[in-house]
Amino acid sequence: MPTRQPARPSGRHTPARARARRGAGDVFAGLAALVVLVALVGGVPYALLMFVGPPLAPELLDLDLLTSRVGPSTIVAVLVLLVWLAWFQLFACVLVEVYAGVRRVGMPARVPLSGGTQVLANKLVSAVLLLFTAGAMVAPIAKLTPTPAATPVTTVAYSAPIVEQTLETQKTKKVYVVQPPHGRHHESLWEIAEKCLGDGRRYPEIYRLNQAKEQPDGSRLRMADLIRPGWVLDMPDDARNVHIVPTDQPRSKTLKEHPGRAEVPQGQAERKETEKKSEAKHRQPEQRQDVVRPDQQPVVIQEGHESDLVDYLASASLAAAGLLLVLARRRREQLWRRVFGRRIARPRDDAARAEVALRLGGDAPGARVLDVGLRVLGAELAAQHRTPPIVYGAHLSPRTLDLWIHPPDGDAPQPWTAEDGGQVWRLPAHEGRLLPDHEPGGAPYPGLVSIGTDASGRVLIDLEAAQGLINVRGPQTTAALAALAVELATNRWSDRMRVTLVGFGEELTAIAPDRIRAVGSLAEVLPELEATAAPRREVLTGRVSGSPRDAHYLLSSVAPTHEEARRLALLARKDTAGYVVAGDVPHATWTMEITEDGKARIAELGFEVTAQLLPRRHYKALVDLFRTAGRLDGEAVPQAEPLQGLHPPAVEIRILGPIEVAGLPPLEEGRMALATELLVYLATHPGGVHPAVLGGVLWPRGVQAMVRDATIARVAEWLGPEHLLTDEAGRLRLGPEVRTDWALFRELVRRSQGDPTAGAVLLEKALGLVRGPLLTGRPPGRYAWLAADDLEYDVAAGVADAAHQLCEIRLANDRPDAAVAAVRAALLLATDDEGLWRDLLRATHATEDTVRLRAVVEGLTRRAASHPYGGGMAPETEALIEELLPTWRIHVVRESSA
Repeated sequence: MPTRQPARPSGRHTPARARARRGAGDVFAGLAALVVLVALVGGVPYALLMFVGPPLAPELLDLDLLTSRVGPSTIVAVLVLLVWLAWFQLFACVLVEVYAGVRRVGMPARVPLSGGTQVLANKLVSAVLLLFTAGAMVAPIAKLTPTPAATPVTTVAYSAPIVEQTLETQKTKKVYVVQPPHGRHHESLWEIAEKCLGDGRRYPEIYRLNQAKEQPDGSRLRMADLIRPGWVLDMPDDARNVHIVPTDQPRSKTLKEHPGRAEVPQGQAERKETEKKSEAKHRQPEQRQDVVRPDQQPVVIQEGHESDLVDYLASASLAAAGLLLVLARRRREQLWRRVFGRRIARPRDDAARAEVALRLGGDAPGARVLDVGLRVLGAELAAQHRTPPIVYGAHLSPRTLDLWIHPPDGDAPQPWTAEDGGQVWRLPAHEGRLLPDHEPGGAPYPGLVSIGTDASGRVLIDLEAAQGLINVRGPQTTAALAALAVELATNRWSDRMRVTLVGFGEELTAIAPDRIRAVGSLAEVLPELEATAAPRREVLTGRVSGSPRDAHYLLSSVAPTHEEARRLALLARKDTAGYVVAGDVPHATWTMEITEDGKARIAELGFEVTAQLLPRRHYKALVDLFRTAGRLDGEAVPQAEPLQGLHPPAVEIRILGPIEVAGLPPLEEGRMALATELLVYLATHPGGVHPAVLGGVLWPRGVQAMVRDATIARVAEWLGPEHLLTDEAGRLRLGPEVRTDWALFRELVRRSQGDPTAGAVLLEKALGLVRGPLLTGRPPGRYAWLAADDLEYDVAAGVADAAHQLCEIRLANDRPDAAVAAVRAALLLATDDEGLWRDLLRATHATEDTVRLRAVVEGLTRRAASHPYGGGMAPETEALIEELLPTWRIHVVRESSA
């Protein structure tokens, strides 16, 4: 099957048409092929036996044949033998083709010296087999670009056509050497495609040719927007302004021989090469120093380790969004039980880096469009008393959500539209974003799960749509199964879910213990699966009508025995559940091949994508992350270094609310966000940060040293040399006249200790600095480093503790209104700290205003019911409400009834 080309940047994807029924021409061709096949296989030997005799005539058995004169009868006998041999060859070809078609082995074996005879047999057998698949359901072959429509592939036997291949040795290839930046301009794949291919939109061709191939610096192309100077890119055959080199020449040798642009005259190129080598020679000692000096926090040493986590986890954007949602729920439960004076436990090492990757890649808006869009679709179909169609797959891009459905249906419910003759139902992303979260309807397609990405978005398949076994093969089978399991167990477009893992993933139960279970063998679960099987139509109708059954998916890294495979195949045909099994499974409906270079291919659907994988070290990092989120013991909050004075600083960086930088002129809009983040990081790490570390923090996906240094230089110019200092080890730190409001907050709290009277004033002043959630308004995708830093945890705990202490002081002094004000100030930032809500209840009760207390209770109840992380409210909070306002449940019931 030809390789599918990635979709154009427009994000519009058109499935190749697959007819649900054969036409009259197909039937006629099949019947004609059957007649011809019967005539050749049966008629020819019958005619030979009746009219000319057996293959070996008596004349050919005469021992004197080789020495006696050859007569006409002998010649006829030889010709008859040749005809018989030709028929035997045809018969052998037919047998091979029938075996390949019935057993679905793909490309049939070659019959020696068959040539055109096997081609003829192939065409005849293919036509006849298609004739006998009348009851088969034709799976649509989705294509991700407007390439010619592929031949429909049925879910039953077929005979693969023989492809005559002409091998041609290509001795040379075309390459392009990425150049260093010119001023502030850096080359991109788009510009290279525009210059060398005549159209910037052809950049995916260059990306595909070079994806994951090792470059001279040891790195690999992972994202289309990240290329580095000195990389050698393979180019399409029609490229111009490129170098022509031997196909087997290493990239490092190509770079050495062709460091400059291809269009530069030879003399100039040599001069530029000398200059580059001279510059590199001067740069090398500094770069080596960045790597090896231990006193400079050498994150560069760990670059491959960390970028590997980012490559896998950040690219799984829907799984990352689901994991972050589940993680936030766990953190909320930690805050329920947080003890004043301690912060909740934070992740370390790989677990912390895993959360950084999740924050970088999590596509919460896309997950919401998928969730709400599918629920609205189900609700609309239920209102029209229609059964939801079979969805084989989906494609989610920034512009659209496409569902590939069967059978085609041109009547898509609003706001969905039907495309490509009803084979695709499409929801524009802007329409999906406008849909309200509270739309009624269940989750009709909980089995939709990502298998990987193409050039413009994420490709998903519905595990239930196969209506048979899905076979996973390849060198990274378990990593593929783990990725499926994590996304299934954490997605938001399902309601009731069970995922059974066979032979792997026992640790993954820590992520979603209510959804995931792990067993050792298929024999442990087969009886249960057979007892709970349910027809597909009944389950789909129940999901959209409000009476859903649990969705159940089985993922097995253990290859089934022959009997287990037979039972699973029979079960999968009548059950709505999804069954994904590793090993060589002959009865599989779909087969997903995971290749060595990280591709996932499903030939039956025509999909080829960059696979979504979760190798063992990566999911161990996730497991550690969630285990940390389950700890209830907490950690001590470290003491802050005292400030020298409380006088106003020259530059103040405000982070306790919307991000503000006071005391500096504004930068141009395109640079302000990055420069501010750099300042925030330096300001919250007063011990100093090496530029190499800073590069890894601000650009976790990688950055060129020259870009990093240029950014630092720009910030130094903005701040002034007196405010950005460099120590002897090369670390950067801010001067004493640059301060954060968080540093001032901690100093005020520190000075408040020991003197209740003056301390209350200082605590009020500290809480007056809080203007909203930490770093409000930070751009999406930035500040991911917070996941691996103390700042978030320290700020939330510090603000809540200060408010609790001031609340206690004010209540002791019989000033309940001031106590309420203190707690409400802290709730601007530490909204999910349940201890603060209990302080607010006590302080409001102390005002002896029952109406005011009931308003707080009702607000807290509404908040708990609609909280984006779910979970209601802490038991301790409910118990306190019962104590302070015993009639609260009656009012809640009346309000909900009204």
